[in-house]
Amino acid sequence: MGFWTLFEVASMPIVQVLLISVLGALMATQYWNLLTADARRSLNKMVFTVFTPSLMFASLAKTVTLEEIISWWFMPVNVAMTFLIGGILGWIVVKLLRPKPHLEGLVIATCASGNLGNLLLIIVPAICHEQGSPFGNRDVCSSVGLSYASFSMALGGFFIWSYSYQLIKQSSVRYKALAQAAEPEEVPKEVNKDFDANAQTQLLRGTTDDQEDVSIVPQASHLQTRKESFWKRSLEFLHQLLEELLAPPTLAAIVGFIFGAVVWLRNLIIGDSAPLRVIQDSIEILGDGTIPCITLILGGNLIQGLRSSTLKPLIIIAVVCVRYIALPFIGVWVVKAAAALGFLPSDPLYHYVLMVQFTLPPAMNIGTMTQLFDVAQEECSVLFLWTYLVAALALTGWSMVFMWILS
Repeated sequence: MGFWTLFEVASMPIVQVLLISVLGALMATQYWNLLTADARRSLNKMVFTVFTPSLMFASLAKTVTLEEIISWWFMPVNVAMTFLIGGILGWIVVKLLRPKPHLEGLVIATCASGNLGNLLLIIVPAICHEQGSPFGNRDVCSSVGLSYASFSMALGGFFIWSYSYQLIKQSSVRYKALAQAAEPEEVPKEVNKDFDANAQTQLLRGTTDDQEDVSIVPQASHLQTRKESFWKRSLEFLHQLLEELLAPPTLAAIVGFIFGAVVWLRNLIIGDSAPLRVIQDSIEILGDGTIPCITLILGGNLIQGLRSSTLKPLIIIAVVCVRYIALPFIGVWVVKAAAALGFLPSDPLYHYVLMVQFTLPPAMNIGTMTQLFDVAQEECSVLFLWTYLVAALALTGWSMVFMWILS
């Protein structure tokens, strides 16, 4: 596959994202006034609760079976390593450049969370259909590639809506804390109405109260308090983890896995003879609206972001270097080491997908989360603008390197 052909295949998905983002930006201007802040917030809630879960369920139930899940056991490990290594590098960027506290979660999330679904669903079949592709028969390559991409999207969604979701949520807490600190509420002082009181009586009363407390509370209560505090924190952590796992996108991915793995459930909704195929068709229609809506929201946020973003240029450069230099280089050695140890099947397309997972731009669902928690929306849009612009060149260059290694 020639350089310019590969450049066209790799850059087309990025160009599509940029074009739709420009449309969203125009819709958010005062001349069109279609994507106002309230409209983007409402649309974002629909994406979170309806469109994204539909896309994940439809893709997984249709393309992933139990045998494939077992044979692709290394892919979850690979995706986890992209998040782990990217998160560590993002943490280093935060410690070195020290962005504002409410932006720390955004920086780490963009370094750790790649677009593991949307772009792969477009890039992999497109490369399979190009002449001179090193991945064999076009139709077989495209079908298998869609399965890889769908599985990758589900895994990415699980990590994004647990790990990255928590990072953005913590940023929202910091943002609200900073806002409250900037405008502290004045607490009126209570007037002492005890005209007979003096310093001596107050001291005596305080001493009496302290003595009564000491006499009432036994020494063993400290151990009991610690135990109660430990169990309380543990229950709160489990409750929080359960809430994140039951987020609509993650829950839809789990149900999609179940329908794809269980044959009789799969036959109920998948296939021309399936009695409930209308359910799958309806879910696919809803899922098709995910990518356009997310991209329009991204473009709408960009208008305000260019005016009021507080993101330092050095942070943008650091995130770009992490995503397109450090992570791909590490990913090549991770996949080669796994192949040398016999952990991977011999399919070169599978190896290619694993390497590309280290090279993708940040997940657009991060923009959904910033909109959901109303934090760092403008900075997220500006960061996405530059990372997706650079992705057109980075994906092309690294794709050539990956196919040269695998050929």
